[in-house]
Amino acid sequence: MYSHIMVGANEIEESKAFYDATFEVLGYKSGVIDDRGRCFYFNETGIFAITKPINGEPASHGNGSTIGFSANSTEEIDAWHAAGVANGGTSCEEPPGVRESPVGPIYLAYLRDPAGNKLCVLHKMK
Repeated sequence: MYSHIMVGANEIEESKAFYDATFEVLGYKSGVIDDRGRCFYFNETGIFAITKPINGEPASHGNGSTIGFSANSTEEIDAWHAAGVANGGTSCEEPPGVRESPVGPIYLAYLRDPAGNKLCVLHKMK
């Protein structure tokens, strides 16, 4: 459904360090910075990118917005959360754990990246 997601950041290198650490836990390669200073993460299904806003205004996070990523296990999610906190992220919502949902139990963790963007990693429990 998605080709790419791009989030704004005021400090690209700070955000890159955060995403490199958290995406490594999920099995992704480090980001690549292009000649315009944007950082891109590629996989077979899409692209995630970090950029300074092209209008020159400061980046800001969307109130009510969350970007979700899939994880293969609860251990992977806990490692993602720890890597994020250790690399400039801030824990938000409830602590990582099981939540009930319409599709059955899911394991979730939430972080805000250094620019304040809200992220979630999800694993469907069996």
